[in-house]
Amino acid sequence: MPLRKLCWIILAVLVLDQAFKAYIKLNYSLTFYGSDAIVDWGWFRLLFVENKGMAWGARLNDIIPFISDNTAKLLLSIFRLLAVSAIGYWLVRATKTAMPKGQLIAVSLIFAGALGNIIDSVFYGVLFSNSYGQIATFLPSEGGYAPLMFGHVVDMLQFPMFSWTWPEWLPLIGGNSFTFFEPVFNIADSAISIGVVLLLLKTRKTSS
Repeated sequence: MPLRKLCWIILAVLVLDQAFKAYIKLNYSLTFYGSDAIVDWGWFRLLFVENKGMAWGARLNDIIPFISDNTAKLLLSIFRLLAVSAIGYWLVRATKTAMPKGQLIAVSLIFAGALGNIIDSVFYGVLFSNSYGQIATFLPSEGGYAPLMFGHVVDMLQFPMFSWTWPEWLPLIGGNSFTFFEPVFNIADSAISIGVVLLLLKTRKTSS
């Protein structure tokens, strides 16, 4: 599959991801815990949250506790840049080999999703004002909410399909409520997830 066609896939994901994030950022303030969602259909909610760390809100200094928040954020942004550069380089090389079309599309989705979130992490702190209790502005005269490399990833999609309370007799979790699927994510995260699943399926099919 030619690289040109893969670039169209990557561009489509990036444009959709960034357009949706910019719309949320420039039209709504942050959705705080317990406050109303922007859209609430029960099984689907449109929110506005910002993720300062890794997937599911985890932070690097949760794993390496002796480093500061700023150091953890900077290291995470640098790691993301190196990782997406490596994926991009590998993708260009792979188009020159006989790699199956499905696997190339899968890697393109992963690359596009990773790049979409990197744009937030690297540039959003400079491009936007903060969204705490107010609607952000683009290129504010007073400067953005964070330096380069210290931006927050914008998340907005949630599918809390159903909830239940664990039986009291269960150890540790008894009596606690649980919601499936509670994490808040974005289009870039979706592209990465679809790409990973597709890559695993295609790789398994090829090896069998």
